[in-house]
Amino acid sequence: MAKRTSAYSTPLQPLAPVRPPLRVLILYACGQLGWSLASFGVGNLLIYFYMPPEQGQAVFPPFIYQGPVLGVLTLIGLLSAGGRLFDAVIDPLLANWSDNASARIGKRRWFMLWGAVPFALFGILAFYPVAPIVSGGNFAWLALVLLLFYFFFTFYVIPYNALIAELGHTPADRLLISTLLSVSWALGFVAGNSAYALQCMFESMGRTPVAAFQSALLLLNAVALVFLLLPALFLNENRYAKQSKSELHLRQALSAVFGNRNFRRFLASFLLYWLALTFIQLGVGFYTTLLLGLDKSYAFVFSLVSFLASFVLYFPVNYLTRRLGKKRVMMAAYIIFAAIFAVLTFVRSVPVPGIQMLYALGIAAAFPLAAFGILPNAIVGDEVEREARESGRLVAGMFFGVSAFTMKIGVSLANLIFPSLLLFGKSAENPLGVQLTAVAAIVFCLIGWKFFSGYREQGRLTALR
Repeated sequence: MAKRTSAYSTPLQPLAPVRPPLRVLILYACGQLGWSLASFGVGNLLIYFYMPPEQGQAVFPPFIYQGPVLGVLTLIGLLSAGGRLFDAVIDPLLANWSDNASARIGKRRWFMLWGAVPFALFGILAFYPVAPIVSGGNFAWLALVLLLFYFFFTFYVIPYNALIAELGHTPADRLLISTLLSVSWALGFVAGNSAYALQCMFESMGRTPVAAFQSALLLLNAVALVFLLLPALFLNENRYAKQSKSELHLRQALSAVFGNRNFRRFLASFLLYWLALTFIQLGVGFYTTLLLGLDKSYAFVFSLVSFLASFVLYFPVNYLTRRLGKKRVMMAAYIIFAAIFAVLTFVRSVPVPGIQMLYALGIAAAFPLAAFGILPNAIVGDEVEREARESGRLVAGMFFGVSAFTMKIGVSLANLIFPSLLLFGKSAENPLGVQLTAVAAIVFCLIGWKFFSGYREQGRLTALR
């Protein structure tokens, strides 16, 4: 067999990597399902658990102080945002470590194998306060667990995402991988939203709301761990991944990434998208119960409808992307996403039954979810390939690390802002705070659209560096 040659730098593999078949890409995508599900609780349910909606009485008893801090902030908002900020700060460090690493089983798999179990474990422990009442111990415990959770989240996810560019040998391969990852991420997200329905099921079996909720998350994270381990154990990285060891120091790698003006435009829009998406993820339980007037279990129905409908649109989105380009499809998705939040803002005044509106909004969300689920990873992979082609530097980990950093800054800001807006009202009698979260998401979508309008796809990248 021919020796591998590389234009990028000294090769890691003695033989030329093989384009992975579909079965290998599906195995790889299982890890996305795993980390989507394992991160769902901390990413989307912390505020629901520690600052729950009020329907007569709170769904759960308080475990940490519920009132405002410094006038406009909340303890759970500070903890959520702080954890995400820590996560974002260590992204480039883990990315550079992963780019420069070497291991017999594969430099990305090594991180995935050691990160999977603690990642899933600390995602559960965040919902086990040490005291059954409001206490400083609960605050300190949650702060510690969130730091450990986000460290191992990054430890697994950054090397995992770098494989998108390394397993995708061509733009078509990368679009296929991004589509598979979008499907698996959505499956994990839908499964995570089943926590609401599982909580109701366990409550019907006689468990308290807290015990029922914890049981639901324990079950979901056990499933997540299985999927996290599948690619970590069985993916043949050395055979299929196009890799070379990076000799760049952290500062040099960051300079290579941020020196790409086109990529910076993408990052700005990407941050705004994640602000808006996190608002709907954090708010689905509030929107369902307080704005649509439905039972909390319908939060799962909304997620199921929207993501099943998005699956139907995966082929059309791929087709439109090939015909119109990534940019036009993404910009249309921003506008539709903003329109959905506009409807949510005034939905209590719309003379349509809540259940019908829930299905309508779920179906309307399908196109932006499909577009945003597929295209960003493909765009980052394209920029990795272009950087390698133009400069000879293959720093896939750093490109995906910086995009993950940007995403987590957006999520961190959302976790800080969202509960602060809830202080204006989060009850059926006064839902103003919940409505304000939808207004804020509209603004994020429109600003994100504006930033992305300056992005130029490959083939239109002259005079940008």
